[in-house]
Amino acid sequence: MSARKPFVRPMAGWWRRNPYYLRYMLMETTSIAVAIYAVILLAGLWRLGQGPAAFEAWIGALRHPVSILLHCVLLLALSYHAYSWWKVLPKTLPLIHAGDKLVPGVVFSILGWAATLVISALVLAATGWW
Repeated sequence: MSARKPFVRPMAGWWRRNPYYLRYMLMETTSIAVAIYAVILLAGLWRLGQGPAAFEAWIGALRHPVSILLHCVLLLALSYHAYSWWKVLPKTLPLIHAGDKLVPGVVFSILGWAATLVISALVLAATGWW
């Protein structure tokens, strides 16, 4: 009688074999962009606490072309992160009824996107970018 070899499932690249897993990994990877941008904002707060000259130096660093390119990449990643967040939201909510009717999940996604766009427009208007 020969000894059986245990089955070993190949794990390398498991997420590239299925488009669903690829989208999932992309969605989860965008959280890194959120963390990077949080660190950038925290650095700005830290520099603000150091005084006007330090804060102006931080603003000057943000105007550097490499920083602008980084922010463009972060904008794309954060936009996809927001898209995936609002897309998943209805799947995580409990069933919500308005009277006797079930509120479709897509309503919450649309409301989330509307809130995101309105708040973004208000921030851009308040900062003078728009």
